[in-house]
Amino acid sequence: MTSHSSTAVPSPFKQPKAVWAVAFACVVSFMGIGLVDPILPVIAEDLQATPSQVSLLFTSYLVVTAVAMLFTGFISSRIGAKKTLIAGLVIVVVFAALAGSSDTVDQIVGFRAGWGVGNALFIATSLAVIVASASGGFAGAIILYEAALGLGIAVGPLIGGLLGEVSWKGPFYGVSALMAVALIATVVLVEPTPKPEQKTSLVAPLLALRHRGLLTLSLTALCYNWAFFTVLGYTPYPMELGAIELGFVFFGWGLLVAFFSVVGAPRLQARFGIARTLYANLAVFGVLVLLIGLFVEQRTVLIAAVVATGVVIGINNTVTTQAVMTISPVERPIASAAYGFVRFIGGGLAPFFAGKLVERFDMHMPFYVAAVALVLGIGILATAHRALNAAEAAQAEDLEQVPAPGPVDRVVAQPASLPPAATDRVLVAAVDSTDRAGDVVAAAGRLAQRYGRTVHVVHAQETAVTPEAAVDTETVAAAEALVSQHLAALAQEGVPAVGHVLLHAQGHGGAGRMVAEYANAVDARALVIGPPTAGGLPALLEESASQELWRHARTSIVVVNHQPEPELVG
Repeated sequence: MTSHSSTAVPSPFKQPKAVWAVAFACVVSFMGIGLVDPILPVIAEDLQATPSQVSLLFTSYLVVTAVAMLFTGFISSRIGAKKTLIAGLVIVVVFAALAGSSDTVDQIVGFRAGWGVGNALFIATSLAVIVASASGGFAGAIILYEAALGLGIAVGPLIGGLLGEVSWKGPFYGVSALMAVALIATVVLVEPTPKPEQKTSLVAPLLALRHRGLLTLSLTALCYNWAFFTVLGYTPYPMELGAIELGFVFFGWGLLVAFFSVVGAPRLQARFGIARTLYANLAVFGVLVLLIGLFVEQRTVLIAAVVATGVVIGINNTVTTQAVMTISPVERPIASAAYGFVRFIGGGLAPFFAGKLVERFDMHMPFYVAAVALVLGIGILATAHRALNAAEAAQAEDLEQVPAPGPVDRVVAQPASLPPAATDRVLVAAVDSTDRAGDVVAAAGRLAQRYGRTVHVVHAQETAVTPEAAVDTETVAAAEALVSQHLAALAQEGVPAVGHVLLHAQGHGGAGRMVAEYANAVDARALVIGPPTAGGLPALLEESASQELWRHARTSIVVVNHQPEPELVG
């Protein structure tokens, strides 16, 4: 986790062709979120439909996506991630083309529902396939995935506006054609992925919702998505703009969503914590939605407020997903499916009810209801405040202790559960899967022999969490095997050592913090790491492990460079 193979950070854009193929498909898939926005009024006019009828394009797509999320783990664990990904792409290609060939709103609504099935299969497996196909570590692949997500959200409305200026059918045919290209590239370039050792139960996501914290956050997300898709699904009508003008408005909105999802949210969360960031963000979103409701007939204010919601939507997408993965006791893919099921239900129903509220009352009412939904979301979130803080503070989880022969114990446990003897005169060696980890362990071994210390070999199992998905980048068994390998090397040198795997570190920054807190908890005399990484794009988008180690550790840090002896630097 925390040692690095060199002082240079590999470019996130130096990836195999397979990663690029799936990343391209991600761009097209995420375009679908805002693609239809600019053409909603055109469809309503051409097909003589009411806004509530046209809003069913969102409802059918998102509600079916929600339900399908419950089945994605069951399917992918039986046929493998690549086949699941291909199945999703095929479904999107077919149903997007059929939507473009439709003559009535009801036909489009039905084909959008089929599109939602493909979208669910794709979302559930694209991140896992990218991580599995990446070379040189997964950090760059995650950056690429998030960049694809942001690009798709941003350009979707713009493409929809440009093609919709010609015909409302254009965006549907465009997505189908682009997804067909992505499908061919995926079939040709992506290697088959092995099936998981354990098959996911069909009811696993529903059973996961029995956990109060996960259910509470999912319901909070439902309220948030109600407001999100009220804004996305209904504001194009009172703006009274052409397709291309609407495309540019929501392009600006999408740029803010993308930037604050990828860059802004992690920094705010690191500074203020998950709970405070969510409370403040939901409150600001509520104010913006209320402004939209009050000034819905004043185009300039309406457009400015809608574009501004991109900031809070981007922050909320990322921070809420992080919160779900922090508080959830189940495997990340299962938690992601359960959370997606609940939140997409809210997003799907909101545009339809917005149209009905306008027909029954006026244009202001849907946004007043959305503002109330956000207040309700804050209230729901408050019921899990203590659990959320506790989960956020947790740095490791207990696993079974496995004894090993000789002076070596293979232990995976929380610092608090270590026997007193194991916490006395400790050196912590932080390791990852790179070749330099062996240098770190060897240096720690030499220091232990010289000063009579016990080495704790510590590895953080990293989790990739994005605004749309989450996946553990290595299995617990692989993490234990990595630590055991280093323990065996120390045993050959007669160095007393124990090993620890810290679970579900959220990215490099989270891994660095976890290892630092572990070293603090065991009162380590020194923390041995590899050389810090350089800056660049990865440093901009993700806190590095080295930075977080230096920020949080309260012990001496020994940096292992190319010198034959480690260098004491702090």
